[in-house]
Amino acid sequence: MFKNIGPTEILLILAVVLLFFGAAKLPELARGSGRALRIFKSEIKGLEDDDQRREAEKPEADETPRARQVEITRVDGPDDKH
Repeated sequence: MFKNIGPTEILLILAVVLLFFGAAKLPELARGSGRALRIFKSEIKGLEDDDQRREAEKPEADETPRARQVEITRVDGPDDKH
């Protein structure tokens, strides 16, 4: 679809963008885009770090938690009669 875009078409697109936004707005637009990309990259890195941390915290096959047996004893109070 975009294989036929050459330098002339790119210059035409840039000229339309310049006319549409104006020369004063372009630096602000570029700054905002840069901030958005930095935030996006940091969020992606955070997700990858979370995945790696979860993998490291997974118990191995021989480290599976075992059920504990709990012994319940009855304590007779002063009102209890047998």
